[in-house]
Amino acid sequence: MTIQDPISDLLIKIKNGYSAKKNYIIIYSSKIKINILKILKEEAFLNDYIVFDADSKKPKIKIILKYYGKKIPILKNIKRISKPSVRIYKKYKNIPKILNGFGIAIISTPIGLLTDKKARELKHGGEIICTVE
Repeated sequence: MTIQDPISDLLIKIKNGYSAKKNYIIIYSSKIKINILKILKEEAFLNDYIVFDADSKKPKIKIILKYYGKKIPILKNIKRISKPSVRIYKKYKNIPKILNGFGIAIISTPIGLLTDKKARELKHGGEIICTVE
């Protein structure tokens, strides 16, 4: 069975990993997933991610989740905004602020994936992939 929306699959697995208080999760790799994980790591929502089996046909990623102290998740909510059935595009002036700047939105722009703050700063709009609180 093929996955229809790999980005939603990534976000749900991260959310479920935090709900189940897992230390890490393992998923199949793709370029967009790696770029999303890179942003989440830079914004301190994840400890780290490691790509392994890179030479095989189906490389995988080990995502190491991050907690406050004893198992209180850093990430409260992660939500897919633009879906394959309904794409949501915004100009840089209309990109939403998440939790008054405490959360982030990941935007797919012509120059790559950016956070909402960086997209506003560089004056690039695009497709809103997800929001993270």
